[in-house]
Amino acid sequence: VLALIAFICIETIMECSPCEGLYFFEFVSCSALVVTGVLLLMFSLNLHTRIPQINWNLTDLVNTGLSTFFFFIASVVLAALNHKTGAEIAAVVFGFLAMAVYAVNTYLAIKKWRMTSRQQSNRQTSDYIRARTESREVDHRPDIQRLDA
Repeated sequence: VLALIAFICIETIMECSPCEGLYFFEFVSCSALVVTGVLLLMFSLNLHTRIPQINWNLTDLVNTGLSTFFFFIASVVLAALNHKTGAEIAAVVFGFLAMAVYAVNTYLAIKKWRMTSRQQSNRQTSDYIRARTESREVDHRPDIQRLDA
């Protein structure tokens, strides 16, 4: 929502003399809005379960991390180059607010990613131990005949 508000604020600006900062902020806010919206839609509709080849926790982490970084850079650049109009000031404020929300989401995504990585590591270790145990039990089963006997 904050990325949308920042994008709307930046779109209301009619004149700019050095427009590079404005264009960069516009690109960052629009890109973050679109990518986050697509991921939100996929997670909300459970479409991410149909593509298990993608690590969705890592995808969310990368999206929020990059959005945090680029919102910070774009907001600083726009703050340095703005002309003190109301729309530019509002866009900078909402840019920093969006950056803060993305930073919190990045922190939460890191915690979730670490938790799932540990669970997968524990699952792989327990699968390995179970397989080793079962392979040792094969020698002790009387119903299984050895080929070299």
